[in-house]
Amino acid sequence: MASGVQVADEVCRIFYDMKVRKCSTPGEIKKRKKAVLFCLSEDQKCIVVEEGKEILVGDIGVTVTDPFKQFVQMLPEKDCRYALYDASFETKESKKEELMFILWAPDQAPLKSKMIYASSKDAIKKKFQGIKHECQANGPEDLNRAYIADKLGGSLIVAFEGCPV
Repeated sequence: MASGVQVADEVCRIFYDMKVRKCSTPGEIKKRKKAVLFCLSEDQKCIVVEEGKEILVGDIGVTVTDPFKQFVQMLPEKDCRYALYDASFETKESKKEELMFILWAPDQAPLKSKMIYASSKDAIKKKFQGIKHECQANGPEDLNRAYIADKLGGSLIVAFEGCPV
């Protein structure tokens, strides 16, 4: 079911920047986004970037010690969001970084919010071409390292964000 909700150009630019990772200088790498949240505009007609709800690669080790924990804490307790998370994980063979799309729809969110976010998900996913990993979380218990590791590759994953799983 389509909701008719549009996706702001800024949302698409952020996705492209996170996907392409064309950063070369240390300064550019520090400005790269590790995680970002998207929400509906006030009139609920457009998916926009949520102001101040991002983690930059340069923040890790400076103001952010555990980027995944910080990301989970950024999510609102009683409303829905879309998120992109640049997941760092290890398999037995290699280290990888891949984008993950997350629909956050907590049980405490209003039913109307859950319905519009669910029906608008296709609009944002169409703009995020090439996303390999996707999940829906309905509470903090759904966003633990083991659950995310399972979504990224199951038993092949030995570590997520530097921590064993």
